[in-house]
Amino acid sequence: MTPSDRNTTRRRLVFIFGALLSSLNAALAETDMQMQEKALKAREQSQGGEMDHSTHLSPSQLPGQFRGVFYGYLPCHEQDCNGIKMTLSLNAKDRYLLVIQPAKPQNRESFEKGKYQWDDTAGVLTLTPNKDAPQRRLAIKGEETLLYLTSDGAHMSGDQDRYLLQRSDKANNRTMHVH
Repeated sequence: MTPSDRNTTRRRLVFIFGALLSSLNAALAETDMQMQEKALKAREQSQGGEMDHSTHLSPSQLPGQFRGVFYGYLPCHEQDCNGIKMTLSLNAKDRYLLVIQPAKPQNRESFEKGKYQWDDTAGVLTLTPNKDAPQRRLAIKGEETLLYLTSDGAHMSGDQDRYLLQRSDKANNRTMHVH
């Protein structure tokens, strides 16, 4: 076999091998959702029946429990401030993280951590900071919307739609707060 025949044979083999690999990749490509569904079905079958899905119901289906990330852009009453970007994360064990970023020159983010209390009967979410600071209150406007209130629980003056925080997964908002 001549060197040119060997090169031609190698090229053909590489081409055939590449074509096989690319066809396998296309056939094996699955979405994350499909892979999760398959894993869940396999786990259910290995446990011999139906799984208890109540442990991962959505927050609106769990009485007395609520978690999620809420975003809002509230009015600012300071000079040279166009608004206040707020990100409120309600975590497990009734803990929260509030990130506040004024839209003004030389802005600095502030962070507040603490505990929250979700009161469905009163329709109010109360944030109690870890540090010596006043409590914050928000009215519960459904499972996807909170309305920022004054520290004593009264409505803010002006258009109430300007004081809303929307839950990210309900608003299909994938924007992340980056530090």
